[in-house]
Amino acid sequence: MALLKAKKLSAKTPNIVLVFLIVAAVTFFAAVIFYVLYVRGSYGNPSLSAGYQDSQSIEQARLGLPARLTIPKIGVDAAVEHVGLTPQGIMASPDGPVPVAWFDLGPWPGQVGSAVIAGHEGWKDGIAAAFDNLYKVQKGDKVYIQDEQGATTTFVVVGIRTYDQNGDASNVFGSSDGKAHLNLITCEGTWNAAQKSYSNRLVVFTDEE
Repeated sequence: MALLKAKKLSAKTPNIVLVFLIVAAVTFFAAVIFYVLYVRGSYGNPSLSAGYQDSQSIEQARLGLPARLTIPKIGVDAAVEHVGLTPQGIMASPDGPVPVAWFDLGPWPGQVGSAVIAGHEGWKDGIAAAFDNLYKVQKGDKVYIQDEQGATTTFVVVGIRTYDQNGDASNVFGSSDGKAHLNLITCEGTWNAAQKSYSNRLVVFTDEE
């Protein structure tokens, strides 16, 4: 009887070893995947690292979503819509002449980076649009963003620039100086009826105060 038990144990031993090896392998690969995704960031991209996401989440919780834009110098007091990209891969515009639109695929106003808000100018039939007088702002003028929680973030105009509609405006949507910016965009120049677009873009650059 003792010999029979020993033989049965020996027969089971390879299966036990195999299970142990499988569990060890699964544990090892799980640890590697965890390290790559959560410690190093998604496939080594630091912008998607856990630390970055945590800091962004903390900032977003502190700021709240943008709800209203005011520019006292030119009488702007506009609700803020949230937009992404059009099928053509460009930033979408506000639905009408009165509201402005925040590009919600970028930073929130007050976060490190360049938040972008667009507004219309020269609406049809002479209807007043939010950014009709954006060209009148000057360096030092104040711009205010009120978030959905009622908190206000102040920005100061630091520059104004005109871009060709097909020009490189990468610096409008990106920055690397570790500061919070809010850039305001509207149309300018000659109207092209065929393309239903103006020839230029006016950009007002602001920094958080």
